[in-house]
Amino acid sequence: MHVSSRHHLRSDAISDLQASLADSLGVDIEGDSFELVELDDTPFDIVLVDGDKLVAYVDDEPFLTVEGANEFPPARGVVTVDAGAVSFVSNGADVMRPGIVEADADIAVGDLVAIAEETHGKVLAIGRALTAGDDMVGSSGKVIESVHYVGDDLYTFSV
Repeated sequence: MHVSSRHHLRSDAISDLQASLADSLGVDIEGDSFELVELDDTPFDIVLVDGDKLVAYVDDEPFLTVEGANEFPPARGVVTVDAGAVSFVSNGADVMRPGIVEADADIAVGDLVAIAEETHGKVLAIGRALTAGDDMVGSSGKVIESVHYVGDDLYTFSV
């Protein structure tokens, strides 16, 4: 990943970003500095909040990065997986129904979701819902496509 541009966000753009994350995830991201880093050859652009990669734009939609979701745990849009799914999800695998123990019922098809492990609640990945939240728990089928996970290029990228 290569940086194509980097600039500080204006106060109205920061307000829009904060409002969007509050509406979708129930989080209030605070910081003194918000800097947009546009990247080449990747579907992401990132926002550094006080120098940390806390927000990514995925298809022009703001969402927390794995680091951001662990620093500001979302109240909505969370899917919890069991211990058996942790190693797969952490390595970028899509999420299958049998590994899910709980999902926010308000998740709609196409929503970005935070995927957390059940023991400590740590977020392992960010994905795109392929089915509604109230239909995620079950015995078979892929329900979340992995978008960003612990150890991927975005996670290890340093500015």
